[in-house]
Amino acid sequence: MRLTIERSALLKALNHVQSVVERRNTIPILSNVLLSAQGDSLKLTATDLDIEISESAHAEVERGGQTTAPANYLYDFVRKLPDGSAVKLDASTDDPRLFLSAGKSRLHLPILPAGDFPSMPSDGFETRFEVEPTELSRLIDKTRFAISTEETRYYLNGIFFHTVDADGAKLRAVATDGHRLALADATAPKGATGMPGVIVPRKTINELKRLLDDASDMVEIAVSPQKIRFALGDAVLTSKLIDGSFPEYARVIPKNNSKKLKIDNKSFSEAVDRVATVSAERSRSVRLALEKDKVTLTVNNPDAGVATEDLPADYGDDAMEIGFNAKYLLDVAGQIEGGSAVFELADSGSPTLVRDEADDQALYVLMPLRV
Repeated sequence: MRLTIERSALLKALNHVQSVVERRNTIPILSNVLLSAQGDSLKLTATDLDIEISESAHAEVERGGQTTAPANYLYDFVRKLPDGSAVKLDASTDDPRLFLSAGKSRLHLPILPAGDFPSMPSDGFETRFEVEPTELSRLIDKTRFAISTEETRYYLNGIFFHTVDADGAKLRAVATDGHRLALADATAPKGATGMPGVIVPRKTINELKRLLDDASDMVEIAVSPQKIRFALGDAVLTSKLIDGSFPEYARVIPKNNSKKLKIDNKSFSEAVDRVATVSAERSRSVRLALEKDKVTLTVNNPDAGVATEDLPADYGDDAMEIGFNAKYLLDVAGQIEGGSAVFELADSGSPTLVRDEADDQALYVLMPLRV
């Protein structure tokens, strides 16, 4: 394999694929990136056996071929090369090294046989559809903060994508960690209706979001009961799905919360952040005392002090007190696009529904804390 490639093109592709590689690997080949030169492109592939990302970049290929090289060393070296550098890659069958040169910089890296690099089968996808990258990115942004990190409840360690028929076919994303829930809808793309409900793992979501940040063309999605594949321009991400059943989330979404609190979202989030300064690290609880046209936020931590702040609000129901985790309040406030957040409450022990006035396609549920 011998080729020349522009440094920025190689760096962009390496940046997209190398993050899949785990820093500590018991299988040496998984620390490497597969380099495949053919025609006028170089294709880079990395995998951790659960996720595979490949991306192609234009290159002047003098001699085609395949090899593998350590992903982190290759990425770090290319990243430190000057902009505009022409990078030459050379590997031959009689030398167990990859030779990289750019200007006066040179690097030799050990290689492993390309034949040992694992590949993820790309067949069996029964549902295929396309979605705007901005729409897919919105579904992820609105929900991923609620993904559970608790490994014992592995079926909550991802976003649940499925279609529903509510005021027209919708592609819905849901995530929950048992303390909060985030839901976002988008109009179901042609071909998505009837897709199986799938739980996409957290690491896949994070890798996909990195690819979406650079995407402009439609995203092609293919789904099977075990895998999902996203094709974004020159990049393809294939991932295993979480093998489990997502909970019946609709049962925890309140339907008849009659008390409504409407509050300026920016002022509210800033006040929560301020009073949470003295909150206990573990609970981070904030008490909200609601009375006519006013909310009082209080954090009382015997070890640190008491913080209180009054905020004007649109509230006309009976006075009540309720507690929430400050971090969860801030996470939800961070997703509110409109000027106001609308809280729909029942009592101090029941789930609260939070809506965004500017986005009726998303909602959030917060479980209260005892304060």
